[in-house]
Amino acid sequence: MAKTYGVIGLGKFGFYVANALIEQGQKVVVADVSEQAIYAISQQTELAYILDSTDTNALKEAGFSNLDFVIVSIGENIESSILTLMALKELGVKNIITKAITNIHGKILSKLGASKVIYPEKEAAQHLLRSFITHPEFENIDISSSLKVCKFSVTKDYVGKSAVEILRSLVGKKECEIKVIAIKENADSEWNLSPSDDIVLFEGARIVYFGTQEYMDKIKP
Repeated sequence: MAKTYGVIGLGKFGFYVANALIEQGQKVVVADVSEQAIYAISQQTELAYILDSTDTNALKEAGFSNLDFVIVSIGENIESSILTLMALKELGVKNIITKAITNIHGKILSKLGASKVIYPEKEAAQHLLRSFITHPEFENIDISSSLKVCKFSVTKDYVGKSAVEILRSLVGKKECEIKVIAIKENADSEWNLSPSDDIVLFEGARIVYFGTQEYMDKIKP
């Protein structure tokens, strides 16, 4: 017997999941508080509802109580995410997959009975980083209109400095919105994804920086 699905919250992740399920021919009920979001997905399905997902009665009327799986993909509104999970549990939905923004948010959702908690932004970033550090031809990647990842190769001018000290030299500021997310000390070493700020680097070492484009554009690999 075919499974049925629900998606609550039609941000980028929720819309992608809902659209992918619909394209696979699955029965999908979708919901969001935004009329614009529902209009966009209504081109693919008639089972699209504008509703408050914290309202148990509204969810029941839309048919969420009869679904096999419900994905809660609510963005920054953590309170709404938690209350939606509780409303679905009250309706007796057994399989609830929830999106979490932070580790604490995820732990709360797990304790309240979420079947699975996912961190799409973190998982996407980790996937990107793995691709970035294993392909030397990638030097700069735009994450969004304001965020960027950059790989910097240490030259003789920066020998004996840490990644943070090099960063300060490059951008000309002691404090800026850039983080060191990986270091490869030499050609034979593995990438360190949890580098210490005080590691002294030598020529040929590589650093992966992540931050706002305003400052990242000052880094020239």
